[in-house]
Amino acid sequence: MSGSYNNPLESARNLSFVLWVLTGLLFGPKPAIANNEAIRFAEKANLALRRTAHHLRIANGDSISQIPPVRQVSASTFSIKVDHLFDYEKLPDLLKQSLEMQGITEGYNVAVTKCGTEVLQLGYNFQDLNQKGGIPCQGRQREEGCYDVQVSFIMAPPVAQGSGSWWLLPFGGALAGLWFIAWKRSRSKDATVNASEILIAPAATGIGFGNSILDTQNQTLISDTATHNLTYRETKLLNLFVTHSNQILERDFILKSVWEDEGVIVGRSVDVFVSRLRKLLIKDPKVKITAVHSIGYKMEVLP
Repeated sequence: MSGSYNNPLESARNLSFVLWVLTGLLFGPKPAIANNEAIRFAEKANLALRRTAHHLRIANGDSISQIPPVRQVSASTFSIKVDHLFDYEKLPDLLKQSLEMQGITEGYNVAVTKCGTEVLQLGYNFQDLNQKGGIPCQGRQREEGCYDVQVSFIMAPPVAQGSGSWWLLPFGGALAGLWFIAWKRSRSKDATVNASEILIAPAATGIGFGNSILDTQNQTLISDTATHNLTYRETKLLNLFVTHSNQILERDFILKSVWEDEGVIVGRSVDVFVSRLRKLLIKDPKVKITAVHSIGYKMEVLP
């Protein structure tokens, strides 16, 4: 009598699938959560630096010039340009107030450089605010000109992602053990299966939606068995759609979430990148990105 229970190939596949699922639950990365937190942090840092630059200009008698965009140098470093000589003594308190208003509690380093150069002119660490000697470089003479104020946040190391699923370990071990016993019994009753025929599931590192998988860490999209390499912006935009699937996303929200760290925002960027994603997902019948007239876009994902 031959059934799925006695088929060694089928048992191996089932065992591989179970181990794959458990590995994903226990140790798989949570890119959607991490990315959303990174986007929210970048938004708050952006607003804090813009407020600081605004008040520095006010203190310098400039209340009409446009505040330049904040440039995100890396995940934890942000920079804004101040076109004219500013009161450096006012910077520490203004920046501290702005960060507190946005609820940012991470420590940080501040570096002031001449525009277009990486030569440090002024700078301090957030702990200097509580020192008796005050902020370094205060009271020193400065030249008229353009300056970049760069803030580098000291981010805490990430918490182990599998720590919240410890309770699955005994269950997973027992389940894997049962499948192993079943597999061993089936091997003793049936012919030996060539090892190359046993399908071992890959490590779960992506976000599944429809018939596709987005791997934000490696910036790849797997759709209809084809693997596509994505750019940083394509990955960021697709991740935004996936984490807000079946929801209408306003165009301004998309621009702010995906392009604001570039400083210069072009409205047509959304349409161009959506068109690219549509082509990559065209063979997935369960996924469709539709335009909502005068509002934005919506990614429809069927179960």
